[in-house]
Amino acid sequence: METQTASEDKAQTAAASRIPDRVTATDAALTLIRTLKDIHGPVMFHQSGGCCDGSAPMCFALGDFKTGAQDVLLGEIEGSPFYIGKAQYEYWRHTQLIIDVVDGRGGMFSLEGPEGKRFLTRSRVFSDDEWAALKDSEQTDQTA
Repeated sequence: METQTASEDKAQTAAASRIPDRVTATDAALTLIRTLKDIHGPVMFHQSGGCCDGSAPMCFALGDFKTGAQDVLLGEIEGSPFYIGKAQYEYWRHTQLIIDVVDGRGGMFSLEGPEGKRFLTRSRVFSDDEWAALKDSEQTDQTA
């Protein structure tokens, strides 16, 4: 039976405690975001809990969508802020959102519509180690 060296054990601990991103994007989505930024300048995203487009994040020119107390900044994708409605966040807080792009038209106010594409939110449940790291980081943020 092999034993781990101290450096191997430290590397595993660091990897397990790494705080995962709450929102990420596929290469196709990142490419579309760059295209939209070239056309419109800086952009932002909002994931609402609406009945019709609950899995379709909306992309706006930065500042065109007014966020408020009921919105949570989940993170950034391609340097663009990504917000989610607070009620939706509470429902999805155990998952990582993965922003993808598919052919077709999404919400009529979202910037990608004229490109013949629409953003789509996929998700995966955080592993136990990822969830523990997220919870630890939230507690650290609250005490800082």
